[in-house]
Amino acid sequence: MKDLITYLTALADDELVLGHRDSEWTGYAPILEEDIAFSNIAQDELGHSLALYSLAEALGSPSPDAMAFERSWNQFRCCRFVQYPKGDFAYTVMRQFLFDSAEQVRMNSLASCSYDPLRDCSAKILAEEAYHLMHTQALIERLGDATEESHIRMQTAATAAFAQALGIFEEFEGEEELVKQRVIVASKTLKDEWLSTVIPILTKSSLKLPVRGTVPECVPDLGGRKGAHTEHLSHLVADLQKVYQMAPGGSW
Repeated sequence: MKDLITYLTALADDELVLGHRDSEWTGYAPILEEDIAFSNIAQDELGHSLALYSLAEALGSPSPDAMAFERSWNQFRCCRFVQYPKGDFAYTVMRQFLFDSAEQVRMNSLASCSYDPLRDCSAKILAEEAYHLMHTQALIERLGDATEESHIRMQTAATAAFAQALGIFEEFEGEEELVKQRVIVASKTLKDEWLSTVIPILTKSSLKLPVRGTVPECVPDLGGRKGAHTEHLSHLVADLQKVYQMAPGGSW
């Protein structure tokens, strides 16, 4: 069960940290529609993290509150991609699109998961992620070549985010065993499917990527799954846990 707990924790950490980043747009998004949209997306991501932490708890992991608010930042196993500051709105849109696309591929693959609770949970997450992806893909397609400025901003975002996003598919500790047990599909397989999905969409939106066909020609931003995080995570976790540390035992 240790390998499955590690896997569930990493996915939950991804959702928790990205949800926190998305929440930073509440009250600050460029238009009211996006303020509401990203606040809702943030709430969904936090809900997904709770569901995944709860699955891990059933296998012997600490409670969701303990996982979110009592661990040191270097004990998290989220990918590095979700840790980076929110940047401008173009970067946020690009990050959310790339993450949502990866999430759709992963959750679809769990439809054949041999561990029933995870299979059922993934179906519920997938239903909500479909709306996230619909929203962010529409923004990508609209802003990719809408005006000269929007194109420049989206291209800058794509250039920065693409290599970072490859870290979503960094191999998990114990992954080989989970694949053998038919709990999950190998990360490399998921990455290849993700690439075949996102590259055509971004290319159609007049955005250039460091790829040859569907093969990345950039260095992936790895390390998060093994605890090699950026300094940004340290600041984020301190902010995330601030209120809890003032009143230990409070619920979220």
